Amino acid sequence: MTAPASSAVPPDVTVVGIGADGWDGLTRASRAALCEAEVLIGGARQLALLPDECAGERVAWPTPLRPAVPALLAAHAGRRIAVLASGDPMHFGVGRALAEVLGAGVLGAGVLGAEALGTEALGTGVPRALPRVLPHPSSVSYACARLGWPQEDIEVISVVGRPVARIAAALYEGRRLLVLSAGAGTPGEVATLLRERGFGPSRLRVLEQLGGERERSYGATADDWPHPPGDPLNIVAVECVRDPDGLRLGAVPGLPDTAYEHDGQLTKRHVRAATLAALAPAPGELLWDIGGGAGSVAVEWLRTYPACRAVTVERDPERAARIARNAERLGVPGLRVVTGTAPGALEGLPAPDAVFVGGGLTAPGLLDACWAALPEGGRLVANTVTLESEALLADRYRRHGGELVRLAVAHAVPVGGFTGWRQAMPVTQWSVRKGGPAPAAPSPPVAGDDA
Repeated sequence: MTAPASSAVPPDVTVVGIGADGWDGLTRASRAALCEAEVLIGGARQLALLPDECAGERVAWPTPLRPAVPALLAAHAGRRIAVLASGDPMHFGVGRALAEVLGAGVLGAGVLGAEALGTEALGTGVPRALPRVLPHPSSVSYACARLGWPQEDIEVISVVGRPVARIAAALYEGRRLLVLSAGAGTPGEVATLLRERGFGPSRLRVLEQLGGERERSYGATADDWPHPPGDPLNIVAVECVRDPDGLRLGAVPGLPDTAYEHDGQLTKRHVRAATLAALAPAPGELLWDIGGGAGSVAVEWLRTYPACRAVTVERDPERAARIARNAERLGVPGLRVVTGTAPGALEGLPAPDAVFVGGGLTAPGLLDACWAALPEGGRLVANTVTLESEALLADRYRRHGGELVRLAVAHAVPVGGFTGWRQAMPVTQWSVRKGGPAPAAPSPPVAGDDA
C-alpha cells in the first residue's frame, strides 16, 4: 500500500555559506554540518573546496538551477543534505530558492514556527521542512570592509544571470554601487555601460577572491579602463560620477522627454508624472501598459522599485522594438514587450495590479477586458486627447466612479522679441480603483448656474 504524500519523510537540509577561504574560513558548526551530511550539493568550485573528511555523496547543481531544486531535494528525501552557497546564502544566493521551495516563508521559522507553516507538498510527494542556514560573510560585507563603505549607504546589483543593463537604473551622481559579477568579463562590461550612459568619469574598483589567499584589487575610471578580464570570482565597486554634459535623470517619474527614443507617440513629461502618481506603483506589482508608444509609462513604473514588473502591448512592430531599446537604455531590460492589438493581445497575460491605457481606447471591448482582468483593489488609468475617447471615459466615470480630470500644460516660447505661452493639447485622464467608493450622485442644479 502506498503511503500518502503527507507521511513522506521531509528533506533534512542545512545550507552552508562558504567563501574563497574555503574550509579554513568555516565555523565549527558549518564544518560539522558538512562532515555529517550524507549528500553534499553545490557548484563544482564549491565542492572542490571540501576535504576528504566530508564523505557524503557529492552532487553538482544542474543548469538551470532553480527548476531542478524540488526534484533534487525529493530524490534525497530522508537523508541529511548539506547545500553549499557562496557567502551569505540569503543574500542573492541559493538560500532564497531553497526557502521558497521548502516553505520557510518571508518571516522565517523563528517567527512562525514549523507548525504554523504546515506541510504543503512540493509537488513531488515530499512535505515541506524548514532549511537550517549557516551564513558566511558575503562578498558585499568583505567589499565594504576593504573599501571603508557603510553597507547601508550602497546599492547592490546582481548581474548573475541578469542583464548588465540593469545597472543603468541606479546611476546617480555620487551614488556608490556594488555589482555582483557574472564572470571575468563583467568589469569590462560595466565600464562600457558607464561610458555609454554618460558616466565615463566614474571610478571602478574590482575586488577578486575576497577573503581568500589570492585576494587582489585593481581599478581605473570607466573612460580609461585598461584591464583585461581577470578572476571570474569578483565584485565591482562603482563610485558614480556623471559626465558634465550627460543627461541628468531623476529618481522620480517624469524623466525628460529627451531620455526617450520616440516618433512623437510619447506620454509627455508632465502628464507622465501625473499618470504614474495615479497608478501608484508598489514593490512587486505588475502593470499592463496598453498602447505603449515609446514605453515611457512602463519604463518609469519599473524604475520606481526593482521588484516592480510590467508588460507593454504595442501593435506597431517598429514601436515595439523602440520600447525595448528605451527599456534597456534606462536600466529596466526586464520590461516585457508584446507586439499585438488589444484586447486580443491581452489573452494569457498574468493578472495585473494596475492598467494604463494610453492608446486604442475606442477598440471594441478594450476597457471591459481591462476592467475584468483587474482584481479588487486594482487601479486603472486611461488618458486621451480626443472627444470620442473622452466620451467613453465620462461614461465609465459615471458607472464606476474614480476621478476624472483634465491636465493642461503650457510652455513658454518666443513670440517675436517677447515670450508667450504655447498650450499643449489638454489630456483627459480617468483614474479609478476597482472596488473603490461608489460613484457620487450628481448634485442638483443651483439657481443661477449655467444650463
